[in-house]
Amino acid sequence: MSSSFSRILWKSFRTHNKLWRLEKSVERRHLRCSSCSHSRPLCTSPLPLPALEGEPKVYPEKITNIVDQIATLNLLEVSQLNQHLKERLNIQDAPVMSYGAPVQQSQQKDEEEEESAPAKQVQTSFSIKLNKFDTASKVKLIKEIKALNPTMNLVQAKKFVESVPQVLKADIAKEEAEEIKKKMAEVGGECEIE
Repeated sequence: MSSSFSRILWKSFRTHNKLWRLEKSVERRHLRCSSCSHSRPLCTSPLPLPALEGEPKVYPEKITNIVDQIATLNLLEVSQLNQHLKERLNIQDAPVMSYGAPVQQSQQKDEEEEESAPAKQVQTSFSIKLNKFDTASKVKLIKEIKALNPTMNLVQAKKFVESVPQVLKADIAKEEAEEIKKKMAEVGGECEIE
C-alpha cells in the first residue's frame, strides 16, 4: 500500500512540476494585464461594469493619461503619431475610391438645376382669417359663418365669432379666398388672406 501511495505522490509531483514550468514559460511570453499589475496568460480580475444610459463613461487612468497627452499635440505631431502607429501596428492606408468624380458632376448638375429653377415660387394654397367684425351686424356674420361651415351649429358659430381673430378656412384657392372675403365684408366682417 505504501508503494502505490508513493507512486501516486511522485506522479502528481511530476505532473504539477511540469504544469508549473509550462505556466512560467507562457507567462514570460505574455504582456502585462492592462487592469492588473501581474503577468498571466488569462487575467482573473473582474471586468469593469458598462456605464448606464445617461451616465458618463468612466475610462481607466491609463487611457485618460494617453488621451490627455494626445490632446496637447499640435497638428504636425498628430500626423507623426498617426504615421508611427500605422508602421508599428502594420495598418495599411485605406484605398481611395475612384467614384468621387461622378459625385462632383452630379453636384454640379444639381447646382445648375437650382440656378435655372425660378427663384420665386408661386403660392397655391391660401388661408382666410377673420380679424374684426361690426358688432351691429354680428347676427348676420354668425349666420354666414354657419353657412360657410355646414358642420357648425349656431352656438359654435357664435363662439367662433366672439373669439376673433380666427382662421375661417385653410388650404383653399385664391379665388375662393377672395370670394369668402367679399361675403364677409358684406355682412360686416373684416378678413385677411394669408
